[in-house]
Amino acid sequence: MESVYKIIEIVGTSEQSWEDAAKTALDTAVRTIRDIRIAEVDKLDIKVNPDGNLIFRAKLKVSFKYEELS
Repeated sequence: MESVYKIIEIVGTSEQSWEDAAKTALDTAVRTIRDIRIAEVDKLDIKVNPDGNLIFRAKLKVSFKYEELS
């Protein structure tokens, strides 16, 4: 059986770590996207707020099975 997969990019944020940022992104995605197959961390960066607090950001590429609408 042939399959087609779609890849999207999502970004998660956390004040704690990049791991938490990636988990936040994926936890949110699995609530709205069916059949997620792979999540790949593509980029990590840190945003420095004016008050000095750091925001960890993780950009993920997420693939899921493409389903045609009937």
